[in-house]
Amino acid sequence: MPDLAAFQQRLGCQFRDENLLRLALTHPSSTHDYNAATASAETPPAPRSPDNQRLEFLGDSVLGAVLSHALYEKFPTADEGVLTKSRAKLVNSQSLATHARALDLGPYLVLSGGEENTGGRDRASNLADAFEALLGAILLDSGFEIAREFILREFAADFSTFTESSAIENPKGELQELLQARSPRAPEYQLITATGADHDRDFECAVTHEGVELARGRGKSKKAAESDAALVALKKLREEKPV
Repeated sequence: MPDLAAFQQRLGCQFRDENLLRLALTHPSSTHDYNAATASAETPPAPRSPDNQRLEFLGDSVLGAVLSHALYEKFPTADEGVLTKSRAKLVNSQSLATHARALDLGPYLVLSGGEENTGGRDRASNLADAFEALLGAILLDSGFEIAREFILREFAADFSTFTESSAIENPKGELQELLQARSPRAPEYQLITATGADHDRDFECAVTHEGVELARGRGKSKKAAESDAALVALKKLREEKPV
């Protein structure tokens, strides 16, 4: 493993117990090599060499708690479904792997020879797991507040551009699902205008439900305009006060 001093400087976090950091970077594959090398027919199996899976479990929990609280405060009118989907988008494997790459975490991973030779240092799942394990190690070494500060610092850029609609991947489907609680009738979409040159069109669409217009949206295609209208309608409906 390369010298961890430079890595800790990049993290902005100095470990009191550097063994915790080493453990966070130890992929389970490396323990398989260790166990195979120490086992023989004449001797009992050696104790299993530790890896980062337990720290990953801990890091996943603290990451979820910190981001849940941050999303709760950022979106005061969002319902549970939006908050849950927002958190899931922030903590999926690709997102966490991106954060790990930004820290240049890959070169510090402890891997088996096989995992190393098959591109394990840049494998998204390995990086995501190690990133969560790193959070668990920071929690144990420095406490919750330091772990919280580290997480919020790492995700600051994500939060600066994140909106409620960022978590909605299928606005039309979610709008229909929301309206079905009120009526079996599906929302309808109507093209209002289509302007501009053929290669650069602007569309405006309206979404209605049971004859009542809910919202309008714009886009560079009819489909995009309908999706935008559904997003606007979702926001309005979720902000409505129950009677």
